[in-house]
Amino acid sequence: MFDFKERYDIHDLVKIVKVLRSENGCPWDKVQTHESIRSSLIEETYEVIEAIDLNDKALLLEELGDVLLQVVFHSEIETEAENFNFDDVCNDICQKLIIRHPHVFGSVTVNGCDEVLTNWEQIKQQTKGQTTFTETLRSVPKTLPALMKAQKIGKRAAKSGMDFKDISDALNRLKSEIAELEEAIAENDSARINEELGDVLFSCTNVARKADAESELLLTDASEKFIKRFEKTEQLIRLNEVDMKSLSIDELDAYWKQAKAQVNTENIGGK
Repeated sequence: MFDFKERYDIHDLVKIVKVLRSENGCPWDKVQTHESIRSSLIEETYEVIEAIDLNDKALLLEELGDVLLQVVFHSEIETEAENFNFDDVCNDICQKLIIRHPHVFGSVTVNGCDEVLTNWEQIKQQTKGQTTFTETLRSVPKTLPALMKAQKIGKRAAKSGMDFKDISDALNRLKSEIAELEEAIAENDSARINEELGDVLFSCTNVARKADAESELLLTDASEKFIKRFEKTEQLIRLNEVDMKSLSIDELDAYWKQAKAQVNTENIGGK
C-alpha cells in the first residue's frame, strides 16, 4: 500500500514511478518505452530553459521536477530490464564529478576557470578513450540543435589549434562564404546554393564563438525581435484600415521601418 506523506523525497519518486509502471499501475505509464517518451525529455528540458529565461522561480521548481521525473522514468525502464537502476545513475555521475574535479577531490592545483575546463576536457578524453581530435568532434551528439552542434564542433576543433586568430579573422571567413553563396545564386545552382548556405551558417557560429556568444540564443533572440517588429507593423497597417496583403513590398518596408523605430523607442523606455 502506498504511504501518503506531507512531504516526499527522491526515494518516494522512484517508488511512485515503480507503482505507475506496475501491473496494477497506470495503463499509459506501464507501456511507455525510451523511444515513446524521448521527445518528452527534450520538451521538459526546454521548459526549464524558459523558466530560467523568465526568472520564474516557481516555474523553475516545477519544471526541474518534470526533468527529474524523466530521469527516474528512463532509469526504471532499465531497472525492469535488469540493466541498471536509478542508484547506478547517481553513482555514475558522482564518480564522474569526483574524477573530473581533481583540484577539489585530489591534489591537482589550478589557477582559474580556464585551467579547470582544460583539465575537464583532458580527463573526459581519457575516460572516454578518445585518442584523436576527430573523435572528440564525432562525439558531439547528432541530436543537438544545429547551431548549438556547429558551435560545439568549432570549439572542440579549436583545441587542436585549428582556429581563427580572432573575431575579425572569423568574420573574414564569413564574408568569403557569403561571396561563394552569391556566386552559386548567380549560377542558379540549387545544390551549390544549399551547400554554401550551410557554410555561411557554420561560419556564423564561428563568429559567435569568437565573440563569446551562443549562436543558438542569438538566433532565438533575433526571432523574438522579428515577431515584435512584425506585430507592430501589422498594428500600424490595421490602424490605417489597410489589407496587409494588398501592399507592395516597398510599402510594407516603410511600415516596417516605422514599426522598428517605435519598438526601439519602447525598449529604451522600458529600460
